Amino acid sequence: MVMISERPAEVADRAVPGHWEGDLIIGAGNKSAIGTLVERSTRFVMLLHLPDGHGPEPVAAAMTQVMGGLPDAIRRSLTWDQGREMTGHAQIAVSADLDIYFCDPHSPWQRGSNENTNGLLRQYFPKSTNLAVHSREQLQAVADELNARPRKTLGWKTPAQALYDVLAHAA
Repeated sequence: MVMISERPAEVADRAVPGHWEGDLIIGAGNKSAIGTLVERSTRFVMLLHLPDGHGPEPVAAAMTQVMGGLPDAIRRSLTWDQGREMTGHAQIAVSADLDIYFCDPHSPWQRGSNENTNGLLRQYFPKSTNLAVHSREQLQAVADELNARPRKTLGWKTPAQALYDVLAHAA
């Protein structure tokens, strides 16, 4: 397990795109979850559909599929907390060609973009509800809505526009 203190400085200043923060939002009774991924420089959001639970195997499968499919320009690293769902992190790192870092215990502020996004997502997916009822298409619709919301921190661009700019310059 590689700790956040070993993460390159370029991650902290958000100057280089491709560094992601991730977490799970948990549903009622800890029985369902949605994986959340936020790119640090563009604030672009992706949601992981976890219909088969949020243990290490389904999270690794969903993470590998989503992160492994990203272009190299926006797939550099992922920072996550130390939850048991990431016990498959070595497999994810190899399969998705991604460096993975872990926050210090009980330090959610070390993934501030993701924590902020999770707060926004709770407007769509309230606590104490069954998150398994949401389809992949519903999750994509919510992500699309958040990615179309202009952000002051992006000079009033949307995360989708900021990501498009990154990819256009990488080509």
